Amino acid sequence: MKEETILVTKETVIGETAKIKIDGYRFVTMTCVELDENQVDVIYHFDKNLQLKHFRFTVPKDTLIPSISVVYQSAFLAENEIQDLFGIHFDNLIIDYRRTLYFEGETSAVPFCKFTVKRKEKSESSAMPAET
Repeated sequence: MKEETILVTKETVIGETAKIKIDGYRFVTMTCVELDENQVDVIYHFDKNLQLKHFRFTVPKDTLIPSISVVYQSAFLAENEIQDLFGIHFDNLIIDYRRTLYFEGETSAVPFCKFTVKRKEKSESSAMPAET
């Protein structure tokens, strides 16, 4: 399986998505990753004959992201899920649940933006004891 990650911007993602659709790629899914308290990575995954292409960009959490559902209609589910779980918003979604795909209307918490993974340095005191 061959993979390629392409850096895009929120301004170019719709055009690049349209090109990849014309090339015969199918939309697989999307991923969102919280980088810190202010930013997320948005990653789109596409496949053609076991060749994966990923579009990736980093944006502030309060950025309005263009919806690729105007190109791949099935993307509306992944984009609505990301809105629910990360609190970011997509512009021009073909079906916009307005953060109620999974949650009740009054839910204000965004469950996937609570934690930031930090690397803990190993020390002698935290090392596992040898087996006896």
